Formats: sequence, structure tokens, C-alpha cells
Amino acid sequence: MEITGKTNVYGIIGCPIKHSLSPVFQAYFAEQQGLDAVYVPYHVEQVHLKNAIDGLAALGVQGVNVTVPYKEAVLPYVQADKDVQCIGAANTLTLADGGWQASNTDWQGVASVFAGTGLDLKNEHILLFGAGGTARAVLHAAYKEGVASVAICNRSPERVEQLVKHAKQHYPSMDCYMLAWQQDEVTSMCHKSPMVINTTSIGLGTSDKFPFEMSGDGWLMDAVYKPGGKTAFIQAANLSERSMTDGLPMLVAQGAKSFTNWHPQQIPDILDALTWMETKLKRCASVFPGWEDCK
Repeated sequence: MEITGKTNVYGIIGCPIKHSLSPVFQAYFAEQQGLDAVYVPYHVEQVHLKNAIDGLAALGVQGVNVTVPYKEAVLPYVQADKDVQCIGAANTLTLADGGWQASNTDWQGVASVFAGTGLDLKNEHILLFGAGGTARAVLHAAYKEGVASVAICNRSPERVEQLVKHAKQHYPSMDCYMLAWQQDEVTSMCHKSPMVINTTSIGLGTSDKFPFEMSGDGWLMDAVYKPGGKTAFIQAANLSERSMTDGLPMLVAQGAKSFTNWHPQQIPDILDALTWMETKLKRCASVFPGWEDCK
């Protein structure tokens, strides 16, 4: 594309940032919608975060995604919407009147995957591994879906206790509780849960192995994504009867929601974008009946 003085600039900040796939599919969204826009990855060190936030606004960058480790750290420098205030993290900033309006589309990406599975999760029980920022986005999406209860399993009981306390404050109608980090407890809960989700960092390392086997029916969803799709979490469930997805569909879906935040009249086709990304990454196509029904 030709960049001119009329080209709008968007981007993503993080540390590190070279691995991010966001510039790839955001460029695809802009091309498909015929927009004169570019999307730039910005490596920002912690010590320069405030200067970077202020500088991007001063330069007229129209929108910014925020990734690890700054989703919570940016909050003092932005105006947070209700979802951000509830979740305690922001991943999408939109320039308005010289300042940043913050939203969270991570939970919307999770909700999109829920919808794509075709499962009706209302009044259901789900199993969640992890107790960090992504886990909070999952809880927010689960609450919006009307999930009855969430069993939270994490290596650090203290972090689970904090997350359960957060859930009781913000989602009092949804029963959230700690599940022991033990195979028998996990196995029992797997058979009760149509949706099992991993938000831990297990799988980011090349030699990581997920410590539990998964069984039962329904879906497995990993927030971690790998070019080939075979994360440690999914490999731990290869012999189960469950349908499985890594974090790529969630990543593309949240990115599409961010794009629409910046361009309210433009709604990308997430199934088309996912198929394009999977072809580019040379991986097998995902099957999401709920997304097919929306076409």
C-alpha cells in the first residue's frame, strides 16, 4: 500500500513484541475493508511506558492494542470503560479528544470462541486453569454467557483465592471456587464441564508438558497459540473425545473487536480472517459451527 499524509496509524505495544501476529491480521482487516491505515508494532520498555502512551497520542496514532506485560500497567494513563474497570485490564486504546479511551476485547474474543463452538453454556459448569489476567477475561465472558459455576485450578492457591474474591465481588450470581491441582480432581471436573479452558503460561516454552490428562465431552480451549496449533494443553488431550482449539481463534476474534472499536462501521468476518491466518501459517482449518451460522 502507499502511505500518505492521509494514512491513519494504529499499533500494538508490548515487551517483547516481535512475535505478535496482530500486525498480520490487522493489516488484513484494513485491506479487506478498503481502509487507508497501517498497524505498527512498538516495543516499549517498562521505564518508557508513560512516555510512549503520551507520545502515541501526541503523534495522532488513532488506536493501540496493549499486550503483555502492560494490560494492567496502562490503567493510570487512560479512561477505562466499565468492562475494563471490572476486569482490571485493558487491551484496546482508542484516541478521543487527545486522550485514550480504554476497553477490553479479550473477553469478547473468549465469548466469540464460546459462540463458535455452538455450545449453550447457560447454567453450565466450566473448568478454568490459571488465575491471571486472561483468566479474568474468561470469567467476564463466562458471566455474560450465564455460566452457573467455574472451577479454578492453578499452581498457586493464593492466586486462586484472589481471583475467587474478585469473582464474588463482580459476579455474585456465578459460583467460582478453587479446584485442587490434582489429577483426580481435574478428571472429575472434566466430566462435568462441557468447556475446559487453559489460561496458564504452560505451553509457551518449547519443552513444556501439561501436567494433567483431559477427558469427557465438549470442548478444550487453550489461550496459548502455536503456529502448528499443537500446544502442550492440546497434546495432553489428544486421546480424548473433545473438540479442541488453541488461542489463535480467540486472538483473531479479539483483534476483530478492537478493529470495530476503531472503525464502528466496519465489522470483519472473523471466520474468513481465521481461515486466511491458518492458510498463512500452514495449519489445519478450525471448525466453528457457530461462526458458520453467522455468515
